[in-house]
Amino acid sequence: MATHALTPPTADEQHQTLVEFPDNRLLIDLCGEFDRNLARIEQLLGISIVRRGNVLLLLGEEAERKRGDQLLRALYARLEQGRPVEPGDIDAAMRMPRDEPRARPDGQMEMFAGGAVEIRTRKKVVEPRTPAQKDYVRQLFANELVFGLGPAGTGKTYLAVAAAVSMYLEGGIDRIILSRPAVEAGERLGFLPGDMKEKVDPYMQPLYDALNDFLPSKQVQKMLEEKTIEIAPLAFMRGRTLSNAAVVLDEAQNATEMQMKMFLTRLGEGSRMAITGDTSQIDLPRGVKSGLIEAERVLTGVEGVAFTRFRSVDVVRHPLVARIIDAYERDNDRARDG
Repeated sequence: MATHALTPPTADEQHQTLVEFPDNRLLIDLCGEFDRNLARIEQLLGISIVRRGNVLLLLGEEAERKRGDQLLRALYARLEQGRPVEPGDIDAAMRMPRDEPRARPDGQMEMFAGGAVEIRTRKKVVEPRTPAQKDYVRQLFANELVFGLGPAGTGKTYLAVAAAVSMYLEGGIDRIILSRPAVEAGERLGFLPGDMKEKVDPYMQPLYDALNDFLPSKQVQKMLEEKTIEIAPLAFMRGRTLSNAAVVLDEAQNATEMQMKMFLTRLGEGSRMAITGDTSQIDLPRGVKSGLIEAERVLTGVEGVAFTRFRSVDVVRHPLVARIIDAYERDNDRARDG
């Protein structure tokens, strides 16, 4: 835990780094409530941080102190831009230089510098938190068809919906279409109470949740009523041409091969399409092949189609989620080898 020393530290000067910050108010925000941000950096880097006035003293091995220096300066620069520093931002800044070194001459990481990749929506600015997320966001704006493949919690759908909202707000597209396969859409769905919308909405709820993160709820409701936003099961897409739209297919691992081909060929003029899914969580009946696996095989290398593949290190939910995914992957590997 970060400490508050009243006397100079006794550590050997060769094992310490002084980092000075001119604005004490921003330094308070950098440290966080009860120095929680400093504690998180100490935990991640295995160093000690002593705060005294407007100076932070880093104690530990040289490589870790250097990374701590860069990290603190990058987060401070973020505060100077008027952006908050939350625990997730610290984890993001840690991941970016580790997996994708891009230190600038002034020691500030590109992630929080002037050219940072970000998605602007009505309610918030969304920033990628891993190199894979950063590549994914760039691909969403650069290509007509983008696949985001990987485990839960990596932000595949969240970022795709954020990009769709941003494109709409900037006038790049006229409508947003969000879809998922309703894998229970046979007899079992028919036994649920209510009309078709009420039967299907539980499957679509994650898409509603994402929209409400980026747009005021009244605006979401109005756009739904005007069909500027459509949220519908995959089966409802048949026979349509989706033009001038940002289109997102979520949970695409549960689309059959025929459904996937049908959906991909709905792409119309002026549209962008994002397909997200996790091939380790296929809920299709036994013997039915996933259209997502087939699409990855067939479309890799096709011009205008981009793939971003996420791993457990890209999980931005609770850190335990990444460890759970790793444990299941190890178990699957053992089962295959056995």
